[in-house]
Amino acid sequence: MDIFVQLLINGLLLGGAYIIISLGLTLIFGVVRVVNFAHGEFLMVGMYLVYLIATHLGVHPYAGLVPVAVILFALGALTQRVIIQPLLNADEHIQIFATVGLSTILFNLALVVFGANVVRAPAQLGTSVLSAGGFTLVSGQLITFLVAIVLTVLLHLFMHRTYLGRALRAVAQHRYAALLMGVNVNAVYVIAFGLGTAFVGVAAGLLAPQYPVFPTVGTYFVLTAFVIVVLGGLGSLYGAVAGSLIIGVVDTLAGYYIAPDLKEVVYFGIFLLILTLRPTGLFGTVTE
Repeated sequence: MDIFVQLLINGLLLGGAYIIISLGLTLIFGVVRVVNFAHGEFLMVGMYLVYLIATHLGVHPYAGLVPVAVILFALGALTQRVIIQPLLNADEHIQIFATVGLSTILFNLALVVFGANVVRAPAQLGTSVLSAGGFTLVSGQLITFLVAIVLTVLLHLFMHRTYLGRALRAVAQHRYAALLMGVNVNAVYVIAFGLGTAFVGVAAGLLAPQYPVFPTVGTYFVLTAFVIVVLGGLGSLYGAVAGSLIIGVVDTLAGYYIAPDLKEVVYFGIFLLILTLRPTGLFGTVTE
């Protein structure tokens, strides 16, 4: 029983990282209606930036996540304005190809600049192990989970208590109706894409002390994030949180009780089962 509880705790803490990444991904899709296949490469860029800040400036990755989030916000806003904006009325496959092309460019730039070698951001805090009530916790996972909860609450308050947040929700519900109500839809798109990308900047600072950095580091996290976003319901922030916790727990339990190399098979199977029973996801709704 103690092992099961420990695995459950590990799964929930693992879900914290997925929450932050998935919130950014679902925010972009929910507002802009574009599936960003470069999301993983933005995470990779963020982790490299955190690595550079930590090694050359001696700043802890947790402190480096603030400037990295700002830089990635600017990068995401620029991506929306320069690449996505001209393609908003194009077919969906054209938008997908554009983000896949950006993903390929960022990946190859990382290979040219950093090579294929694995690097690590130096940090003591984030890798230490804590004991509480007979259970062990990795400090980095605990901090990531707590930050994820705080970000979720702040995002909820932002979306419901501020004019800009209500504008984001209005555009997500119906862009043309929002335009008729005086909302600057193009500006909202830029802000939404920037915020979604800034979330992976925060995730980069939190993950850099725990994981090695290399050009394909974002692929694993974001492939899982795509499963989470679809599982929770495309565009649903609450679905992203619930899906992250579910996949985190399933990942940990399946890795222990079945086999580490089969855990993806298990949660992909659950993913397909839920979509068969509920095609819109757990919290998704049918949109026009």
